[in-house]
Amino acid sequence: MRIAIVSDAWRPQINGVVRTIETIARLLQADGHEVEVFGPDRFRTIPCPTYPEIRLSLFPASRLRHMLKLFAPDAIHLVTEGPLGWAARGFCRKHGIPFTTAYHTRFPEYVHARIRVPLAWSYAFVRWFHAPSAGVLVVAQSIRDELTTHGFKNLVPWSRGVDITAFKPQPRKQLPDPRPIWLYAGRLAVEKNIKAFLELELPGTKWVVGGGPQMKELQHRFKDARFFGSVSADELSARYAQANCFVFPSRTDTFGLVMVEALASGVPVAGYPVPGPLDIVTTPKVGALNEDLRTACLAAIHCKPADCRAHAETFTWARCAAQFLDALRPIPRGSWHPLKRRAVPNAAS
Repeated sequence: MRIAIVSDAWRPQINGVVRTIETIARLLQADGHEVEVFGPDRFRTIPCPTYPEIRLSLFPASRLRHMLKLFAPDAIHLVTEGPLGWAARGFCRKHGIPFTTAYHTRFPEYVHARIRVPLAWSYAFVRWFHAPSAGVLVVAQSIRDELTTHGFKNLVPWSRGVDITAFKPQPRKQLPDPRPIWLYAGRLAVEKNIKAFLELELPGTKWVVGGGPQMKELQHRFKDARFFGSVSADELSARYAQANCFVFPSRTDTFGLVMVEALASGVPVAGYPVPGPLDIVTTPKVGALNEDLRTACLAAIHCKPADCRAHAETFTWARCAAQFLDALRPIPRGSWHPLKRRAVPNAAS
């Protein structure tokens, strides 16, 4: 099967959405499917206002339409509600081509956190985007329940996995930083609520791994925390393994893949009892959730690494890929006639 994945989130971004797409594409290709990701790297882009690390495709409709016709996929999946997602949606709607979508990000909450747009307005916008989708893939039951109350239809379960060979327990080293080590890894942006973690009075040392628009501000304000910036996959794995507790202060994520990576490294998770953490920390053996984040941290740190690892092993990428494949809707063969499939250009002209 030829599968077109259209995503505004793609390399060189490093986040859970990109890692999910990369992993799914690799597994499907290993099974003999041809997967093409249409990301911002193939288009002229501009930096996203307030978040320049994210590139937004500039008027991509014509070029994307041309590339989709050249590729002539058997199924189309739209990852994001950005310029590329909207361009692909418009193309599919115009030509009667079925497509699936995914709800990776609590977009209304993110927009509200940044520019205070009323949640009702943003939910109406996002609901309109997903309304024609043959299936809206959603990672967590709590998010599916939430979307149902907002009038979303055709919601399809879509699990996540973790690379248990890349993220694994490692011997604890003698460090110059006092233990316990409290770790946050991810984007440094206002919607991640990182200040809630850094403001906590906790023994030991706080580590922050990742980059983003809030990095300089947080470094300036919280001088007692150690900031490592964006790191390689190997260093990220090592940072996880040396931590005593992973702290996830976000209230807006749909899942939080970093929590599963921490658990796979034998590290318990502390967070708020909100969607995302509620779907991962399902037993007190692997972490603690509390509206008082400090209380959650001090409780989670006593969990056993072996229990955390065992829990992480229940999240498999193979299942995630199978669910994705099952959700796709085949495009009628005549949709691309009389075009002949040809190579698709890689970079923006």
